[in-house]
Amino acid sequence: MEKNDFCFSDLTPELLLDALDGIEVRAESGLLALNSYENRVYQFKAEDGARYVTKFYRSGRWSDEQIAEEHQFTQELVEADIPVAAPIAINGQTLHNFNGHRFALFPSVGGRQFEVDNFDQLEWVGRYLGRIHQVGQRQAFQHRPTMGLEEYVYQPRQLLANSPFIPDHLKATFFADLDTLISVLEQYWSTDWQAIRLHGDCHPGNILWRDGPMFVDLDDARNGPAIQDLWMLLNGERADQLAQLDTLLEAYGEFAEFDQRQLQLIEPLRGLRMVHYMAWLAKRWQDPAFPRAFPWFADAKYWEGQVLAFKEQIASLNEAPLQLMPQW
Repeated sequence: MEKNDFCFSDLTPELLLDALDGIEVRAESGLLALNSYENRVYQFKAEDGARYVTKFYRSGRWSDEQIAEEHQFTQELVEADIPVAAPIAINGQTLHNFNGHRFALFPSVGGRQFEVDNFDQLEWVGRYLGRIHQVGQRQAFQHRPTMGLEEYVYQPRQLLANSPFIPDHLKATFFADLDTLISVLEQYWSTDWQAIRLHGDCHPGNILWRDGPMFVDLDDARNGPAIQDLWMLLNGERADQLAQLDTLLEAYGEFAEFDQRQLQLIEPLRGLRMVHYMAWLAKRWQDPAFPRAFPWFADAKYWEGQVLAFKEQIASLNEAPLQLMPQW
């Protein structure tokens, strides 16, 4: 029986241990909950002395076929000698089921925080992203979605319209500005790009650093433009971002060709993520972990800030996109 979207209340330590026993993995230490909201993720030490991470998937988000595509993609990356946290196959299976909960087992891959302002590290990451996309462009996901306005803007707008979070005195202004943002996004969003398999959520928190980068958490993997895995690594003023982008793309280009027209998608992608994030929080609010972690979401000040954020993003969309100088 499949559980609903907020099914983690019965995920007791006893159930976790029984699930691991079912795949013949015996936890020697306690299960340490890691920072994850969409799924539930735990680290532990097993009887064999190795450290593992187990991920219990939120029901109703991905189908078995979609999870299998993520696992297959990570395995392809491992086979290409790309450092990525890939699920461990047990008896030929990477996705397991116990009492209606789907879960997977991963090696524990600790590391330091990736330093976004370290250009040596940024060069390494650019090189590996080129290699990830070299693998990703071999074929597209068949079951996972392709990035677009429907998933990231239209559906979130409808969900927000039916949510109780936006204060009554802000609703008219909020939705007027949101609709203006959506209109501008429609103007600048383009589908004139090759859809390749992506990490999908390649922000600095999903890159660990040891002797080099280690890419983790491909839960948001999907088809999309290559720039999606690059733009979230940019930060600071425009001059800083141009220097970072130049470093990333020079290293990226050693392994994969980058279509520089996709630089025009950076601000549209930022706008898509902004709208999608608000709707994600609203959709998950019944999960008790969300009010505890994001208490500000139910505060009127947050929604007042979003009205201002819409205006700022509209202004950014109307500015000239980042553009690197041609190389001679």
